[in-house]
Amino acid sequence: MAMWLLNSSLLLLLLAAVSLQARLILPQDDGQLETKEQFFATPRDDIDEGNYRLPNNTAPESYKVELWTNVHSGARDFNGSVQIDLQVLELSSSITLHYRQTSNFTASIISRDEVAQAIELDVATDTVREFLTLTPKLATVTFAANTNWTLSIDYNGTLRGDMGGFYISSYTDDDSTVHYLATTQFESTNARHAFPCYDEPARRANFTITIHHDPSYKAISNMPEDAAATSSGVTAFQTTPKMSTYLVAFIVSDFESTGGELNGLPQRVFSRKGKQDQQEWALWSGLVVESSLAGYFGVPFALPKLDQAGIPDFSAGAMENWGLATYREQYMWWNKQNSTINQKTNIANIIGHEYAHMWFGDLVSIKWWTYLWLKEGFATLFSYESNDIAFPEWNTYQIYHVNDYNSALLNDAAGAATPMTHYVQTPSEISSRYNTFSYAKPASVLFMFKNAWTDSVFRLGLNKYLTKNQFNSCDEWDLFESLQEAANEQGLSLPTTVANIFSSWSQQAGYPLLTVERNYDAGTFTVKQQRYLADKDAANQNTWYVPINFATASSPDYRNTSASHYLLNISEVAITDAQIASDDWLILNKQSSGYYRILYDNQNYQLLAQVLADQPYKIHVRNRAQLLYDTYIFLTSGRLNHSTLFDLLSYLKNETEYAPWSTANTILTVFDRYLRGDEQYSQFTSFVVQQIDGIFNRLGVNEIPGEHYLNNYLRVVLISLACQVGSESCYEQSALKLKQFLLNGIHIEATIRTQTFCGGLRKTEDDIFNLVLQNLGASSDATDRSLFVSSLGCSQVPSQLETFFSSSFNESNGLTDSERTSLLNAAYSRSEVGLTASLDFLESNWRDYAQLNGSTKPLDLALRGIATYVVSTKQQTRLNALVEDVKTNGPEYVNDDLSTVVDSRVKANLDWLAVHRDPLISWLAAYNTVKDNGSPALTTSLATILASALTLLLWQLF
Repeated sequence: MAMWLLNSSLLLLLLAAVSLQARLILPQDDGQLETKEQFFATPRDDIDEGNYRLPNNTAPESYKVELWTNVHSGARDFNGSVQIDLQVLELSSSITLHYRQTSNFTASIISRDEVAQAIELDVATDTVREFLTLTPKLATVTFAANTNWTLSIDYNGTLRGDMGGFYISSYTDDDSTVHYLATTQFESTNARHAFPCYDEPARRANFTITIHHDPSYKAISNMPEDAAATSSGVTAFQTTPKMSTYLVAFIVSDFESTGGELNGLPQRVFSRKGKQDQQEWALWSGLVVESSLAGYFGVPFALPKLDQAGIPDFSAGAMENWGLATYREQYMWWNKQNSTINQKTNIANIIGHEYAHMWFGDLVSIKWWTYLWLKEGFATLFSYESNDIAFPEWNTYQIYHVNDYNSALLNDAAGAATPMTHYVQTPSEISSRYNTFSYAKPASVLFMFKNAWTDSVFRLGLNKYLTKNQFNSCDEWDLFESLQEAANEQGLSLPTTVANIFSSWSQQAGYPLLTVERNYDAGTFTVKQQRYLADKDAANQNTWYVPINFATASSPDYRNTSASHYLLNISEVAITDAQIASDDWLILNKQSSGYYRILYDNQNYQLLAQVLADQPYKIHVRNRAQLLYDTYIFLTSGRLNHSTLFDLLSYLKNETEYAPWSTANTILTVFDRYLRGDEQYSQFTSFVVQQIDGIFNRLGVNEIPGEHYLNNYLRVVLISLACQVGSESCYEQSALKLKQFLLNGIHIEATIRTQTFCGGLRKTEDDIFNLVLQNLGASSDATDRSLFVSSLGCSQVPSQLETFFSSSFNESNGLTDSERTSLLNAAYSRSEVGLTASLDFLESNWRDYAQLNGSTKPLDLALRGIATYVVSTKQQTRLNALVEDVKTNGPEYVNDDLSTVVDSRVKANLDWLAVHRDPLISWLAAYNTVKDNGSPALTTSLATILASALTLLLWQLF
């Protein structure tokens, strides 16, 4: 994901916020589920030799692709033959296609307009642009305009090993037998590896696939089998509708499947043998999600079947091949006993994403990768919408809010952010577009207009877009046209055209900051806009067509999310028809459906803090979450003070919903990470414990049958945060639950297993700690071993941590080399106790630790890692002394730049504290004093406000 630049010491805080933001739907490995391919080519040059687009002199109509593979034996060679029916659009002397990593071409072409002999072709290759240029051997032969031909090419290829194109994969069964398979991943420019083709999304054509394979294997593809043409060892498939090359898929394997049917559409789920018991949730989700999408769009699924397949090695994460969606195995398997609620939701959400593509991207494709958002934005949005329809009890838009919505706002605040509509050309440029600006941001913009223009207009517009453009390729203007037609038909009055409004969001980077200035005497308010940037001093003149609505204390109704007003691509608008009483609170952006941030005046923030403290249900749950996060972001960027944020946070003791607590967890975890070495740390932990203990004790550490679905998510947040800040109730409940599991075999629910182990080991008896340490050495399950290492580092007992660290030197305890050098990180990243224990251990044992792995320099890595968490001068002094000792007496164990990196990381932490520590501790001390004296629960007393303001003024001046 893109990060923004911030020219101040606040950078580390913002980066920490990004890293700590829970991603419950999309995996964290690359920040984006569908990073479709990683390929690096020569940068584009605008001269002719740098044009990576195919010439437009010919166009494909259909392909017949035939492949021969012996992948069952692990063989990587394959043979191929492709026949392409094409039309010559203008007089041409050659035909140019794409190819990649294939060879030994023989080619000929024959007219389809008249009886003639095949013409032999010379083959020339351009390895940079991956062009395969075919020219008649007789120089006198040319191809006339408006003529039709069949091009035939035979070639050889090798199954790739990098999970791209037509590639080999494998799995090992319970008997340690290796099973091989061949599968595909063509998006965005890899179909050309399996067969020469016009590998651009707008070059749609029909495909007829035939695969020769060992009779013990089976093949599947986009379409059902053609029974008449299929025989033992030969699988032929029915011809596809016109489609883009990157959506073609086929798998040759010994997979087994589970099948079902809903509304006449058969669906199957394929994966390795022995996993049928974990396929049922993916099958059921696929059945109901497809039905939900077809019903919403009013357009039936276009193919006669729909399959899903789990691939052992799959870099893309998931892929929307038309009629054959593919996934990493772990994004498909689920069982009630051992899988988390989060995994269950993730699977349905990912299926929703890929199935939405069956309409947006497959049925209607994009004209070029410039408009990648036109399919990925819709797929991201409808991953949530489809789940909301199929599983309304999930309240899935709370998950959307803390994930894709906030991810978009964070990343789009960078000065280097790019527009949704952004031209690219080379394979590497295309690959780089699989990011926030093609996924989360357009999903958020689409969601905004779904609400601002009403769901009925949005839904009708999508129906028109899909119906009018099916089996064709589009750009954004086609979408705008359909939405405009829907608005006109349903009588929606807009201040300007859909194209003007929407393009102001798609064709420029960023989003607006709305600054609200109330006239408390007149009951009106003014809204000003400018681009929001993390650097508040960066100049910009960007404006948007911004839909606005609002709720007040007198009208706390959030049901109608349509736009009541617009900022018409200007910097300011006065809302004079509001008539808001001076003591009424005001909140813009009902349900937080608009894609922007909102900055209020101090008086309105105090009114909002008071209603949150007294009646939090008066503010919609997503508005509560976003109010906290916006305020936090404004604090980090110097737009608001600490008292405003913590006045709002102090309502959390009355909060029972997931999205606000997830947001609060992100914020409070950042503050905890910096304050944990402070002598006044207890001021912070006391505040958080006061907020969290009530809801924690109501939910507890045991799942409750029949409880609200998101309570399972909320419990994960609460256990993690409550135990982190030292809640005795969390320690006691977690320790008891862990002990009952270890000693009595009472099951720990999979969803909270990680949190229970960590919380349960924070202050447990030595015998329980040692039992988990023994289990680590004895376990052969990689997931369990990772859990044990991570949770043992949670201990707050120095002697236990010493035992834990010392186990890295015991060569008979079953630890792997990588595990031996990960034990310190599990502790120093968790707490001040863990960091101190790590320093204690290294001061006495650094030479032995350095020799645990001679190739990776584990001591160097440990010292750098510790520096990331040093937040006091005392810790800094100890670390610096240790670094000097190592550099003097064992320089071969560390890299030359160690001191520079350590100093830089520690300085960044201390700079953060120089800005934030004093005003924060001042507010917390005042708040806790009020609480200790038994005074009524106020948001903040006048004295607290003045004290915080004075402290803030002092650190700003000095």
